[in-house]
Amino acid sequence: MEIKNHQPGMFSWADLGTPDVEGSKRFYTELLGLDVIDLPISESMSYSMLSKDGKSSCAMYSMPDEMKAMTGGRAAWVAYFTVESADESAARIKELGGSVVREPFDVFTSGRMVIANDPTGAMFWTWEPRDHIGAQVFGEPGALAWAELYTRAPEAAAKFYGELFGWTAHATKTPDGGDYTLFHLDGKPAVGMMEIREEWGEMPPYWAIYFTVANLDASLAQVRELGGTAVSPVVEVEGVGRIAMIQDPQQAYVSLMELTR
Repeated sequence: MEIKNHQPGMFSWADLGTPDVEGSKRFYTELLGLDVIDLPISESMSYSMLSKDGKSSCAMYSMPDEMKAMTGGRAAWVAYFTVESADESAARIKELGGSVVREPFDVFTSGRMVIANDPTGAMFWTWEPRDHIGAQVFGEPGALAWAELYTRAPEAAAKFYGELFGWTAHATKTPDGGDYTLFHLDGKPAVGMMEIREEWGEMPPYWAIYFTVANLDASLAQVRELGGTAVSPVVEVEGVGRIAMIQDPQQAYVSLMELTR
């Protein structure tokens, strides 16, 4: 589905901070069938935009040292959420108990953004669009499909994001009977949330990114051929599709989703 603009409060973009940009580009362009354009942002750094049929899908960049320290050098995807005002979102994040890692700043003429942590420790970014709306395609093979919060404090997270973005929480279940929260915005599904389970170990709170694929089994085989690994069994979600989590060669976690049509 082609997107002309993103409603404030919606998940709208994702990018990958990686210690090996060239390796990450090879993996995701081949796996998702995307094209890449490198946009210089400094003499020593570029922002690699990945697109499908000329429409922006996601991006990646060489992670700075401070990000490497936070992830232990492991590549990591980050979720962006559209807002009307980056400055107002930063003030509201602080009021609601979150923390602003980097105050609002302009990204050339593309937009204005904030880097923040929610009160449960998960990092997210808010985006005030100007020339760049975010992803121009959603829910098609090679495009973003979904975002999901993993946290140890779901009630606190639901309160924070509900007040920040206007989401309403709806309790439901995972296929194995676990608790799952589906957030809606103006009656439309926005994102999901799961509590981190004890058996998952020392997993930090984070926003998980999902990409759409045409055939999950074929994509998982390609993941292995390209040097990645499948880290979860395939899960079938009634009315949604088939899902599996993978780890790319740079150790970033991401999920692939074959949608039910």
